[in-house]
Amino acid sequence: MSGAADQAFEARVLDYLAGKMPDGRDFALANVQRIAVGWSHETWLFDLTWREGGESRSRGLCLRRDPGDTLLRHLSSLETQFRVLRCLDDTALPTPKAFWFESDPAILDKPFLVMEKVPGSCPSPWGREGRAFYQAAADRGVLPASFTASLATLHTLDWRTAGLDFLGEPAPGTGFARREIAKWRELIDLSGHAPEPILTDLIAWLEENAPATERVTLVHGAYRAGNLLIHEDRVSAVLDWELQVLGDPMYDVAYVLSDLNREGTELLSNLVDRDAFYRDYEAATGFAIDDKVCRYYNALYAMRSVAFWMSASGLHAEGRSQDLRLARTAWSVPVVLERAAKELGY
Repeated sequence: MSGAADQAFEARVLDYLAGKMPDGRDFALANVQRIAVGWSHETWLFDLTWREGGESRSRGLCLRRDPGDTLLRHLSSLETQFRVLRCLDDTALPTPKAFWFESDPAILDKPFLVMEKVPGSCPSPWGREGRAFYQAAADRGVLPASFTASLATLHTLDWRTAGLDFLGEPAPGTGFARREIAKWRELIDLSGHAPEPILTDLIAWLEENAPATERVTLVHGAYRAGNLLIHEDRVSAVLDWELQVLGDPMYDVAYVLSDLNREGTELLSNLVDRDAFYRDYEAATGFAIDDKVCRYYNALYAMRSVAFWMSASGLHAEGRSQDLRLARTAWSVPVVLERAAKELGY
């Protein structure tokens, strides 16, 4: 946005918030920051100040807006994220408190949600500074334990009591794995990408070897450093609620174990010692980590990654998105497929 467009947008945000708080007056925004993270939604952080009952008040807020065509296409929904966050508000899992969701484009042109700005930072694990941050935190030892404990909390919360059943419980047996395969096959088909023989082999292998799900929990789908807010060496909020499902907790565990989520280190997710993760996760959940099942889900993540990058590059090629990050994802497709080929024994 230009400076004038920024000001106009902030004025519209302020009018909306004032309308939601009829007892307040003298509303103002401070410390407005648009953050360049994520692939699917525009995100602004700011502090709202106002007067109410003769007192000055303030609240840190985060606004996420749907820009339209994003790599997950119809599979990403801010309304679903809002519902999930509202359900999680009364659980032990640290998440931002969600205040409002609006689907009416007349308000801010696109659907958006407003939630709490939780204290903390979210260093990227892919840059030099982020890797140094997580290495130092690993050396201190507090954050790795918090990382594992938060995942255990996520997997052991009562999702039925929380009201998360609207996400859809998978069919018994191999239903969860097959549902994920179908989901990512649909995204691949929508991308318009030419067929890839290795991908065809990978999907066939996944269908042939689908594991049965022993227990159904809430699954985040992308639990790693970079999707967590960190405050005083502890997880202050689990972020990025786009890929959550009800399914096999080993799906998340496999993501933590994957070497795709670390760079230049043996630490899981650039943060956690492998043996400590196994010990602490199993003790906190009572679930035994199944290495064979995790290897299967690691292959499923390869399919999912290809679906992401085919979809992203396809949107840019079709002229439906001007985000140059999407264009650059085309090079990732052969990289992921080469890794998959090695796993398949090529």
